[in-house]
Amino acid sequence: MKQPAKLNRPATYEDIQRLPDNVVGEIVDGELYVSPRPSAKHAMATTRLISEIEGPFSSGKGGGPGGWWILVEPELHFQKNVFVPDLAGWKKERLPKIPDADYFELVPDWVCEVLSPSNARLDRTKKVPKYAEMEVKHLWLIDPLATTLEVFRLENSRWALLQAFSEKDKFRAEPFEAMEFDLSSLWGD
Repeated sequence: MKQPAKLNRPATYEDIQRLPDNVVGEIVDGELYVSPRPSAKHAMATTRLISEIEGPFSSGKGGGPGGWWILVEPELHFQKNVFVPDLAGWKKERLPKIPDADYFELVPDWVCEVLSPSNARLDRTKKVPKYAEMEVKHLWLIDPLATTLEVFRLENSRWALLQAFSEKDKFRAEPFEAMEFDLSSLWGD
């Protein structure tokens, strides 16, 4: 797991702002975690997923329902925590327009984390429980090395695994079940 940076004090947003551009900083329970930029497989899965979801669910292209804002690596502030999920989405009925700010304080409706060896443990053990505490309604975990997708819904403040898919499965999954997706498109093969 990516170890927290040793600061001998609770991390602040200023600590994140001082980081070099080639890393991502997040604060979880007062600890600063610094991660490298995504690997090629990680970036491929994220890019392919955004291309599949954004058109139909943001603007209604291809017969999709529209009604969402889907963003890559938005910065989320929750209490004293700072998270940078790989993807996040807000229903436009809750977030009518994108704020003119560097970060979001409104909890997203959906978060997707693309796991890699450098971040999987942090994402699963620290961030996923915080997303439940924040009351994010839907969570996807994608593992490009294992070629899997896990789909969760928040139920009674706990994550319920709804579905798991692998390799070349075609799938429909909350909250984007209006469209069918081909999981193999994420792997870049």
